[in-house]
Amino acid sequence: MQRAAEHGVECFAVSPKQFGSKEEYETRIVELLDARHVELICLAGYMRIVGSVLLESYAGRIINIHPSLLPAFRGARAVEQAIEAGVKVFGITIHYVDASLDGGRIIAQRAFEYEGDSAEEVHRLGQQIEHRMYVETIKKLIKQ
Repeated sequence: MQRAAEHGVECFAVSPKQFGSKEEYETRIVELLDARHVELICLAGYMRIVGSVLLESYAGRIINIHPSLLPAFRGARAVEQAIEAGVKVFGITIHYVDASLDGGRIIAQRAFEYEGDSAEEVHRLGQQIEHRMYVETIKKLIKQ
């Protein structure tokens, strides 16, 4: 939030703990987004399953970045699952968010090789790709 403020980007924080249900939490998010005429939601590190309120309000307008070559290795432990499976090609996927876990239509993917077994190193290598790839992909989407 500090970085956003430094760049003049409006932001807000909403804690799910402040609400009695996921629906109430997402309703508040939708209210805040609608008031700002948001057209595209770009998740990064959200680590929550998006519920029906947000999905219905922003259908086809929510994207996520994930640290695997989907459809392989879905969920929060994707890198660790890939290492446990012995893969040598890892990757990053940007996809539309739908009701399934990391299962929405794929927008873009990039692969990279790694021979070791350190999840931290895979995350570090992947983040180098993610930071450029997400910006490139978002630029393409908003020009359509």
